[in-house]
Amino acid sequence: MPRIAIGGFQHETNTFAPVKADYLSFAEPGGWPGLTRGADMLDTFDGMNLPIAGFIAEARGRHDLVPLTWAQATPAAHVTEDAFERIAGAILEDLRAALPVDAVYLDSHGAMVCEHLEDGEGELLARVRALVGPDLPLVASLDLHANVTPQMVAEADLLIAYKTYPHIDMAETGGRAAVLLDRVLSGESLPGKAFRKLPFLIPIQAGCTMVEPAKGLYGRIGEIEAGRAASVSFAAGFGPADIWECGPAVMAYAPTQAAAERAADALTDEILEREAEFTLRIWEPAAAVSHARTRAASAGKPMVLADSQDNPGGGGSSDTVGLLAALVAGGAEDAALAILYDPEAAAAAHAAGLAATLNLGLGAKSGMAGHSPYQASFTVESLGDGRFTCTGPFDKGLHMNLGPMAALQIGGVRVVVASRKVQASDRQIFRHLGIEPEAQKILGLKSSVHFRADFTPIAEEILVVKAPGANALDYTELPYRNLRPGLRVMPKGPVSGT
Repeated sequence: MPRIAIGGFQHETNTFAPVKADYLSFAEPGGWPGLTRGADMLDTFDGMNLPIAGFIAEARGRHDLVPLTWAQATPAAHVTEDAFERIAGAILEDLRAALPVDAVYLDSHGAMVCEHLEDGEGELLARVRALVGPDLPLVASLDLHANVTPQMVAEADLLIAYKTYPHIDMAETGGRAAVLLDRVLSGESLPGKAFRKLPFLIPIQAGCTMVEPAKGLYGRIGEIEAGRAASVSFAAGFGPADIWECGPAVMAYAPTQAAAERAADALTDEILEREAEFTLRIWEPAAAVSHARTRAASAGKPMVLADSQDNPGGGGSSDTVGLLAALVAGGAEDAALAILYDPEAAAAAHAAGLAATLNLGLGAKSGMAGHSPYQASFTVESLGDGRFTCTGPFDKGLHMNLGPMAALQIGGVRVVVASRKVQASDRQIFRHLGIEPEAQKILGLKSSVHFRADFTPIAEEILVVKAPGANALDYTELPYRNLRPGLRVMPKGPVSGT
């Protein structure tokens, strides 16, 4: 029975975000499990929509799985040098102790930037490759938003990215990686490897695979694989990363180099043809609230306002209050906003108790320039311990551990406050505090796209709102300094450096 070493190290780095990802960001659980090492890996992720879970479920029983170390942190600014070296060091230490093995699988993201490295995954893959030698199969799964680099492609035998955004296929992708690795271990040769970088950045909100053009482009992957290659991936990239290799890429693996080249070219050509379609309407907060109130008067479902720029899943601080201020000023009724990250406010609510009135400066504790707390009186409507299990398609099976939580009411608006950051992508976030999302007229969600998996079925309409935050909707507003020359910073938009 082949011995496969398995581990993972995930971070999506927004180099413009205000707070870095230190070691504790990876060690402590939050929306996802905290750092997990050794045999606990084989059971911790059971039933979760995570790549490592899918790989274990697919490979268990046919292979001797050797668990190393797995860690993930909420998107933020650069991973600190200390965090990277400690976690990468643990993976390599565990791997060294496990040798000999027949293959290595890593649950990676692909958009990790560190204080001392632009390409965290490329460096980790290189260190693993140096330890196991040039011939041992090394496979990694990647987030759809990976900024894939030449080093990553060179060091790994196979890179396999998600095909959906919202990422409802994370576990499925881990399973696909296990199946492809099985084929390699059974003697199938896949020496053909093709890699294409695309010349434009895709706004993260415009890449949702539930709508065009991404829906059609990702739908084509299976057809191209069936005719030309064993595996084709389209990594749409993560734009708020000021690095040379930022942006979309296509990878193809096949029995021959010619087949891989044809597959990569076919998908790349189709993406380029549809570049101009990667757009979406953006609403200013006041206009969004006004429209939502008008529609809500006769709608049978909630109006959903996506506070995308403050999405902690894209490096936002999850504590800006621009949308909250607009909801209150606009006279919103039966409205609920989640999640506002403010441990101090949550602690104050728990100390005061239910029905208490608190005078708070809510939010804006992360130090974002030009942004200040929302000063007002709030009523403590409900309290929670932040522990609940998600049920939606994206977060399915995740055991949230968000610390003390509270629902604070001001006028017709309720604000879900938590002690740890996670994007509002699952309805259980509201239900944990006794708020039934379907019963609201307006829902404000600090999320970009992942919320669509669980909230689209109950939404009358979804508006993308441009309130303050570090996860920019328009990349032309970001002060890039390190992008490669000639890269268009928006579809059909200006070129970097001009």
